[in-house]
Amino acid sequence: MHVVIGGFGRVGRYLAHMLESEGHTVGVIDRNPAVFAEYGEEIRGRKLTGEVFDRDTLIKAGIEKASAFAAVTAGDNSNIVSARVARERFGVETVVARIFDPRRANLYEHFGIPTISSVRWAGRKLLTMILEPEVPTERIFGGGEVVTVQALVTAAIAGKTVGEFEEPDRFRVTVLVRDGAARLPDADTVIAETDRLYVTATRQSISELRQSLGLGEGGAE
Repeated sequence: MHVVIGGFGRVGRYLAHMLESEGHTVGVIDRNPAVFAEYGEEIRGRKLTGEVFDRDTLIKAGIEKASAFAAVTAGDNSNIVSARVARERFGVETVVARIFDPRRANLYEHFGIPTISSVRWAGRKLLTMILEPEVPTERIFGGGEVVTVQALVTAAIAGKTVGEFEEPDRFRVTVLVRDGAARLPDADTVIAETDRLYVTATRQSISELRQSLGLGEGGAE
């Protein structure tokens, strides 16, 4: 797979490095030549100085053969414009963008572009770490109405089956990790004391999940 990345800051560099480590190719664009002078040797792919939404620069980066485009510059305007160019002018199938102003998320969604808002993500993550330290949030869906949390097995649920523990309309065990191996449990899977659970739940049901785990305000009861 070939991926064009708009922006060679920390996120862009990390993404490029991880893609190449997985055997994919990348073309990277950044308007600041200094970042390539300092960090360019970290990746093998083509590195181009220019605007991330410039047609000729995108073509040189390989946009015409790209399977994906990631807009991860430090500017929301550059990200939305370049994402639209990649999607609408070049027909790139997978286009994703980073945004700083979460209020712009609806604009991206209007154009069918999935986004990552570092401000919103960090804020929600910190909030759950403060309010729900025993059940840290691993994934947030939509506007935060549904989350996936990590839960260590407590005495309150050890020995129960997944079906006995779950409240299907409130929370469900989506992944169970046992002895370092992840599995998709069914209702008859017996929960062991050393298991680690990933539970998908509605935001409103987190307090109920805590009660089912036997957790009080200060931890396990």
